[in-house]
Amino acid sequence: MVKKLIDGFKDFRESFFGTDQKFEKNFETREHKPKTMIIACSDARVDPAILFDSNPGELFVVRNVANLVPPHCPNQEQHGASAAIEYAVLELGIREIVVLGHAFCGGINVLKSQVLGKTINPLENVEHWMKIAEPAKSMICKNTEEHELSRELEWASIKNSLQNLNEFPWINELVAIGELKLYGWWFDMDNGAVWSCGNGDKEFSQIIPEIPL
Repeated sequence: MVKKLIDGFKDFRESFFGTDQKFEKNFETREHKPKTMIIACSDARVDPAILFDSNPGELFVVRNVANLVPPHCPNQEQHGASAAIEYAVLELGIREIVVLGHAFCGGINVLKSQVLGKTINPLENVEHWMKIAEPAKSMICKNTEEHELSRELEWASIKNSLQNLNEFPWINELVAIGELKLYGWWFDMDNGAVWSCGNGDKEFSQIIPEIPL
């Protein structure tokens, strides 16, 4: 696998430093001006740069288990995700934030097992982290069928993260004057589709349709 990474970097260097002079110039001048931030899951199948065919420097990406945004909680604790959001908005001038969830999310399975009253292999740090998304459990219908539960929880968790983003005062101020847009997206792995829920929207709708059979 390490050899594959080295070979991959050689291909990257040849593609971007050998032919794309604009990209090489950006590296030389240390320019870092992405317009969009994506908060994505750590899942290896959900790489935003690959999914959205983006070049290096176009996206400011934060990845964690289940693409969660923690509540605004300024204190002396370490807040990796919050620090990245703060840097993106206040330092880089990001004006679009996308919370990108996906189907078959392992982190969301923690919430699903809780709803169903089932036990899973305990992962102490994961379970503690997933407490951020616990409000999602109260957002779904009590009579949701088990085969739909994962998707409903994944959608509800994205909505919860959007709500948490709005708790950051400097985000709330920029959203209020129309200078920052917040989006919740969900990647349907089964059908190659993307669903969206804008800031304040109640429902998800398909923005990139399924691949026709």
